[in-house]
Amino acid sequence: MDQLFHWNDAIAYIEQHLTEEIDTKQAAALALSSEYHFKRMFPYLTGVSLADYVRRRRLSLAVTDLKETDLRIIDIAIKYGYSSADAFSRAFRNFHGVTPTEARVKDVSLLTYSRLTFYLTIQGGKAMKNRIIEKEHSNWPASKSACRSFLKVSIPRSQK
Repeated sequence: MDQLFHWNDAIAYIEQHLTEEIDTKQAAALALSSEYHFKRMFPYLTGVSLADYVRRRRLSLAVTDLKETDLRIIDIAIKYGYSSADAFSRAFRNFHGVTPTEARVKDVSLLTYSRLTFYLTIQGGKAMKNRIIEKEHSNWPASKSACRSFLKVSIPRSQK
């Protein structure tokens, strides 16, 4: 359970450094992991690679800067780690479906990629009523007793 808290600390670190270069060794250390294992466990736990998560979060935050500030597109691109306005515009268009200029001047729907949070969900542990039904077999080459034990079925009472 404590491991989840450490992974959430790593996400908090990443979120705090989205406008800077992210030190994956530091994030891994917060998750009590090596950098190697952190980078491999991240997509296993989240369904998205660490690089994709960072890129999507940065592009989501860039929308706020485009809509609520007068910053130039190149300044927003550099703020979120892109080396040029063209690279930022390509990534922005691939993610949002419109260019940064269109997003700024038009009233369009844009995507938001939410911050990750790790938590534990436990399911099961409920009693079920069931009954065992023996069914006779017909025309199987195996012995009658082997077929009878093979065909024992557990059916919940709600499906009578």
